Amino acid sequence: MGVESGQADRLRIICWLRLAILSAVAGGLLACTNQEVSLHKVAKTDIDMVHDLHWKTVDQRLTVLMGKLYERNPDELHKTPNATILSRQKLLWSTPLNRQTSYLGVDELRAMDLALDPNFPGDRVYAVMAGLRGMLSRSYDYKDDFYLFDTLDQQALYNSARNVEILVWRLKHRLDAKGARLLFTNGFDKPPYNLSYERLFGKIIAYQDMMAIITSERTQRGINYATHSILRMAFLPI
Repeated sequence: MGVESGQADRLRIICWLRLAILSAVAGGLLACTNQEVSLHKVAKTDIDMVHDLHWKTVDQRLTVLMGKLYERNPDELHKTPNATILSRQKLLWSTPLNRQTSYLGVDELRAMDLALDPNFPGDRVYAVMAGLRGMLSRSYDYKDDFYLFDTLDQQALYNSARNVEILVWRLKHRLDAKGARLLFTNGFDKPPYNLSYERLFGKIIAYQDMMAIITSERTQRGINYATHSILRMAFLPI
């Protein structure tokens, strides 16, 4: 116990020294360059900036995806009186990342399940986007800004990419009692075919896979790869 306590004390001292050095560097930059240099920028490593950029890019893609889903499924928008695409986007993006699906009383994965349940009476687009955005943000520890001591879980990032693939498969195959899709995405009715949803989902998957690889290399931890047979079953844990 004494050795463990001593190690913990040394770690605390090292952390405080690092923060003190960062503060001194920030102060020196301010004095020497006479420019505003915020401490939070000094406290970021290159990988932290990569995390920031990837999440912001994924989040931008989600905004576009939500708008396109409402355009393709206007009946879902009309389930909320006086709602517009912009008002629904603002509502979701103003909700804390760790509470995206709290209005349903379920977690992110369960929300995506509910959204594609034939008996679900609510706005399917909002529910599926709340689940998707919440699930992806969970793989980033519900953060949108990363600093020196922040680390991510490579397995959570990888699993989130597979969950997007599972969602895409379900969007194509989940039908109502009349055999119609619960939510429409890509259009194959007549040329030119609309594959914009496929491209959006593909970009999100690629970003998550890239972050999983980068994080795995940084932490020297491996990734347990899922088999394709699993992808048609339950969502993977985050």
